[in-house]
Amino acid sequence: MDALSYKTKFVNKAGAEKEWLLVDAENEVVGRLASKVAMLLRGKHKASYTPHSDSGSNVIIINADKVRFTGKKMTDKEYIRYTGYQSGQRITTPKELMAKKPAEILTHAIHGMLPKNRLGRVLNTNVRIFAGAEHGHDAQKPVKVDLSKIK
Repeated sequence: MDALSYKTKFVNKAGAEKEWLLVDAENEVVGRLASKVAMLLRGKHKASYTPHSDSGSNVIIINADKVRFTGKKMTDKEYIRYTGYQSGQRITTPKELMAKKPAEILTHAIHGMLPKNRLGRVLNTNVRIFAGAEHGHDAQKPVKVDLSKIK
């Protein structure tokens, strides 16, 4: 028997079987939802997971305006950004952000759980977040995912 008969197969961009998944974010805790979506984006739920390539799924998130925070994070948590100008530091809370841009909360949380490199920037383009129940990706035939069955 040849000692090298078992070879590890890596999936590249051309060989990745990407699928479209639909996630309903209603009544989901932000951090737990973001970690599960990040796992789907990376492709860790597949047997053909390859850490250095985009082999994950495309994820559509609906009802982003109905996510929830635990404890007092809705008023006490702070998102800090910088405009680039002098005295340009801006601080906002999830309560204020939920009123203006509810999808930004999930975008920020998911981005923080992806790799901080070229691959992470590519994976960020595979998620679409919508505040309401309607999305414009019916042609892709997304499969609804039950997050309670994902570990």
